[in-house]
Amino acid sequence: MRVEHSGQAPTIDPGATVAASAVVSGDVRLGAGCRVLHGAVLTAESGPVTLGRNVIVMEHAVIRGTARHPVEIGNHVLVGPQSHLTGCTIAEGVFIATGAAIFNGAVLEEGVEVRIGGVVHVKSRLPVGTVVPIGWVAVGDPAEVLPPEAHDRIWALQAPLDFPRTVFGLNRDDPVTLTRRLTGRYSVALAAHEGDRILD
Repeated sequence: MRVEHSGQAPTIDPGATVAASAVVSGDVRLGAGCRVLHGAVLTAESGPVTLGRNVIVMEHAVIRGTARHPVEIGNHVLVGPQSHLTGCTIAEGVFIATGAAIFNGAVLEEGVEVRIGGVVHVKSRLPVGTVVPIGWVAVGDPAEVLPPEAHDRIWALQAPLDFPRTVFGLNRDDPVTLTRRLTGRYSVALAAHEGDRILD
């Protein structure tokens, strides 16, 4: 389904296909040979989402562009089922497996692999050919790739990357206060979907 959002309609190359149950919303551009499978959602909330040629977006993946962090995906990239990409830059030939999460400001260089359940944190850069093993976490620039049980090291590297400021533009303080402010901001921003128009 193509959706016009905030006056922007998707641009889909004639050689690309989008499954009937997928949603492509707003300023989303799909190159030739792209395949967007059932249940996937590609949404340009306030920043564009651009896919090169022969990008495969599997079932129930979510790709979201934001004003601070548009999404750019190079040619010949596979985005696995139930993965989640927000505001990131993905170079050519990257493999993103099932359930992976790539966050705002992350950069994955050519040939990177993020395996099942892998996480690439905000503002983290993975150099050419880096592999994030199953369930591991990449954090920093250049990224350090760590097992999930290395929480203290992950937190030490992640804290200065400042997830709340990077993603929401908010200072980290009391979690309850932060959550109130970010949900209030989201509520206002996402109300823009009230004016969406289904194109087909």
